[in-house]
Amino acid sequence: MQPKTEEFLNFLLWSADRLMRPTFRNLTDSYESWAYHNGLLPQVSKLEKLQLLERNLKSTGDRLYRLTEQGRLHALGGRDPEAQWTRDWDGLWRLVLFDVPMGQNARRERLRRYLRLRAFGCLQGSVWITPDPVHGEREILAGGQVNVASLLLLEARPAAGESDAEIVAGAWDLARINRRYAHHLNVLNECPLDPLRDMAAAKVLQRWAADERAAWLAAMQLDPLLPARLLPPDYTGRRAWQRRREVLGRAGARLRAFVPWLG
Repeated sequence: MQPKTEEFLNFLLWSADRLMRPTFRNLTDSYESWAYHNGLLPQVSKLEKLQLLERNLKSTGDRLYRLTEQGRLHALGGRDPEAQWTRDWDGLWRLVLFDVPMGQNARRERLRRYLRLRAFGCLQGSVWITPDPVHGEREILAGGQVNVASLLLLEARPAAGESDAEIVAGAWDLARINRRYAHHLNVLNECPLDPLRDMAAAKVLQRWAADERAAWLAAMQLDPLLPARLLPPDYTGRRAWQRRREVLGRAGARLRAFVPWLG
């Protein structure tokens, strides 16, 4: 997806009244002017084709849209943090163990990359772990180029006194995750506060929005978004998420009230 399309989708998310449940929002004449001026408005049709945006067919005219659930998740970075943190956990760890023969480094790296993208934690190079069921992974991994005889998926509980906190600390780089959230919080604190009275101010907000989204996605890329009962006491992700909702909510209100200077 092109950067401007990503940017427009992100604006649609945080210009809604509530980040968690965006409602139908009229693209006002003032915002349309700004969006058109920046080449964003034509992206609407692309988002519709990708099923990330949908039209309110009951409205008069064709100017009322809302994000689909797929579009909302995409704008958030692929996962809903609140839903992830509040999901149930049955107390079982799922492990993926593999032994790819020497000389097949490319296959090994593809497997590791897949597990990393699925938010698995790495206990060691060939032992990966997640608190979530792995029904889909069994079909995907066993059906790939890795020999099924060299791949093992287990459901397990610690048997030698290891705590869940120790497993979490060993599988994910929590310090690195917290550093990324700290950077994101710094970017949030730099949100422009000047009223949007002209295009220059709008451009400043637009550039800040791109920096904020990049910082958020960088944190989300590392964070497994574990169930609440597994989160370490010093984990800063939930604080960053709450702060993000507050800051983007205020920025969205300013954006909705923006009347661009066209003189």
